[in-house]
Amino acid sequence: MALGHLVALGHPVTDFAIDTKHLRKALGNFATGVTVVTTRGASGKPAGLTVNSFSSLSLSPPLVMWGLSLSAASFASFETCAHFAVNVLAEDQMQLADRFAQSGGDKFSGVAMRESIAGTPVLEGAVASFACRVTARHSGGDHIILVGEILAYEQNDRAPLLYARGRYCRLAEDNSPAS
Repeated sequence: MALGHLVALGHPVTDFAIDTKHLRKALGNFATGVTVVTTRGASGKPAGLTVNSFSSLSLSPPLVMWGLSLSAASFASFETCAHFAVNVLAEDQMQLADRFAQSGGDKFSGVAMRESIAGTPVLEGAVASFACRVTARHSGGDHIILVGEILAYEQNDRAPLLYARGRYCRLAEDNSPAS
């Protein structure tokens, strides 16, 4: 195969249509952490959703990014917010991940949280939390990509919650190097 020549199922890329169901399954092989991203809407009411499209972008300046579906119930709150917080969930916080993955309802009712320096909700017990100032929003198909500059962060030694192949996973405790 020549460098730069893409082949899918034995056919040049231009000869097939992407099957979104199979593509989603293939992408699901990339394990990710599970986060809840939070903000405050224009009314001051907290908004949040479960996100696994979170990524570090730059250390200098300290930037992170994540993707927000255009159809998310909390889209309006994030479309105009100046700040957001990323809460990296711990392995025992699956119920929080499920709760914030649902549309509607008061997701914050009974949830232990506090305010970040940016005024955004930070969930108690998260493995890490990042308070961010929005620096950019980019169109990304059926999502917008939010870029945020980290203003403050905290972390602890709890094990993170992972997600792969359509289910939650846990970090293996085997610390031997990968071969």
